[in-house]
Amino acid sequence: MSTMTGILASYEYLDSTVDAIENLRKAGFKNVKAYAPYPEHHIEHALGYDQSPVRVFTLVGALTGTAAGFGFTSWTSVDWPLVVGGKPIISIPAFVPIAFEMTVLFGALATVIGLFILSKIPNVKPAVVYDPEFTAGRYGVYVEAEGARLEEARKIMNAEEPVEMREGAVDA
Repeated sequence: MSTMTGILASYEYLDSTVDAIENLRKAGFKNVKAYAPYPEHHIEHALGYDQSPVRVFTLVGALTGTAAGFGFTSWTSVDWPLVVGGKPIISIPAFVPIAFEMTVLFGALATVIGLFILSKIPNVKPAVVYDPEFTAGRYGVYVEAEGARLEEARKIMNAEEPVEMREGAVDA
């Protein structure tokens, strides 16, 4: 197991945090994590987050549910035919409510599954570093690096005047 070293910097202001993240990413650092007392879209933008791929899970689940709803009802009607009032065995309008409900069910389940997969829940690895001040109003930036890159990261983060800065090792 290799050991990675990282630096955690605590900032008082949002602008300093965003600038530190952007400068670290411009310098080529990939493993940058941010901590904030509340969701902040400026930090998400600085980290390079785009639209969530959970919507793809929802779409695939919903389409699967629609196909399963129509397939199940059609198969049931063909396997146990019941002619009522001269209507055809496979009557699509009668199958729409079931297909709709299966669309909603499969879409919701796929959304939850996608959320768990993309959030990496359950996360059996403990949090690398954390400071309780991040829930009380401060912002944090953690970056992993090795050797000379660690000093480069330290200089970039110091340029934004952190309140506190500490180093820690992580088993990778």
